[in-house]
Amino acid sequence: MLGYGFLTAVLLASMYASHTLIAYPIISRYGLSRLRSVNITIGGTAVTVTLALIILAVIGGMFKGTVDGWFWVFLVAKVAFLGFLIVFFFPRIGRWFFRKYDDSVMQFVFVLAMVFLGGGLMEFVGMEGILGAFLAGLVLNRLIPHVSPLMNRLEFVGNALFIPYFLIGVGMIIDVRSLFTGGEALKVAIVMTVVATFSKWLAAWITQKIYRMQSNERSMIFGLSNAQAAATLAAVLIGHEIIMENGERLLNDDVLNGTVVMILFTCVISSLVTERSARRFALDENVQAEEEAKKVNTEQILIPVANPETIEDLINLALVIKDAKQKNALVALNVINDNNSSEKKEQQGKRNLEKAAMIAAAADVPVTMVSRYDLNIASGIIHSVKENEVTSIITGLHRKANITDSYFGMLAGNLLKGLNCEIIISKFLIPVNTIKRIVIAVPPKAEYESGFPRWLEHFCRMGSTLGCRVHFFANEQTTARLQTWIKKRHKQVLTDFSLLEDWNDLLVLTGQVSYDHLLVIISARPGTISYDNSFEKLPRQLGKYFSK
Repeated sequence: MLGYGFLTAVLLASMYASHTLIAYPIISRYGLSRLRSVNITIGGTAVTVTLALIILAVIGGMFKGTVDGWFWVFLVAKVAFLGFLIVFFFPRIGRWFFRKYDDSVMQFVFVLAMVFLGGGLMEFVGMEGILGAFLAGLVLNRLIPHVSPLMNRLEFVGNALFIPYFLIGVGMIIDVRSLFTGGEALKVAIVMTVVATFSKWLAAWITQKIYRMQSNERSMIFGLSNAQAAATLAAVLIGHEIIMENGERLLNDDVLNGTVVMILFTCVISSLVTERSARRFALDENVQAEEEAKKVNTEQILIPVANPETIEDLINLALVIKDAKQKNALVALNVINDNNSSEKKEQQGKRNLEKAAMIAAAADVPVTMVSRYDLNIASGIIHSVKENEVTSIITGLHRKANITDSYFGMLAGNLLKGLNCEIIISKFLIPVNTIKRIVIAVPPKAEYESGFPRWLEHFCRMGSTLGCRVHFFANEQTTARLQTWIKKRHKQVLTDFSLLEDWNDLLVLTGQVSYDHLLVIISARPGTISYDNSFEKLPRQLGKYFSK
């Protein structure tokens, strides 16, 4: 239609294919990230952007060397080898680095260095660097939870520095007058905008028919996938710089100007359509969940911050299990013993609270700081739970002071006796974001406990945020309830189920749990329906067989 050559047409087609999820923050704001249509679009984005960048890299590589039979063999071999290198080694290097260094600045610099290294290596083998950078970002994304200080820093620097710099660079090349004087540039802009928008709507319509979706799900897919931005801009800039044998640019000035118009219109359409679809989904969900919402209290997670060494791990755990819809769900507590109060301990407590708030604030999550005097630590926590309507407590596993000291300690025992809320006693040997699998041992009849939906919700959120599998060990009846609940609430979570008939001996799990897994033991208070006498053996078994 526009009279361009074959390679130009192929590169234009790849530009139409790729898209940017600029409307995803709207989805997050409405808490709809677990929808089927959203997950399909995110998966499609990863595939289509990768393929589009490969096409861009191949076309760019063709103009960097002599094209013959061996060129294609070497090109495929180099890209395959480098892709394998990035996908296989980068996550392992990243996991090792995050375990060894917890300094926030070092972690930020490391992520940028790995992305630049991926781009540089791809440039070194004669391909476009953006493909290597994209692959590096794709594999490192697994190690950086969406709600975390590091992700917040990366997004801020990208949105405040890199993207504006990129857009300024494009704006400097564009000749705005050509859109209103020549006629050809305007024609190209209209054709590109119409084709990009219609092709994305067609893809959404075909997906709707294949999966028998509702019309609003089609609108959601179309809205999320319509925006052209990052990869499209990169492709047009690289194509504009390529000079063909006849002296013309692969993508001329008209295409460059038309691309900017296309980006403007598709981004506006994407935001409007996604906002409208999200509103409809939110209204539908509110109607369906109205009765359920009456039963579930507002979530409040309490984190006692007595030990400065464990604050970061406890806050990071709270960030990956909290409800993203609730803004003020974290409470950091410092309890000062009435009988042993001193100015030094007060100052240390304030520093602990400030550290907790700073870590959460880096992830853009507010924390309510509470400092109180009480008879003892347990009493202070119990009173704070009641005053702040706390639904869950996250505390660290205490260190045994002597041989007669219990495994869980006196504090945990007092909390279990004095409170009915969920209590998570945690011991982290590696950072939360480097966990590869969550292994959960569930006792028989756990599904009849009032706390069953809460802990299951928390660990499903954790698996979803970290992108790791959640492996449940339970008997047949409990497994059936787990599967039903997860299918209803968290279909997108990767889950495995194995039978655990004999709860008396958890040693069967020793072969299933590795050093980079999180082992979760679901227990219950004495006198409850799922309590079992074998729970008395838990401390000894955990200390002896699962210490690592």
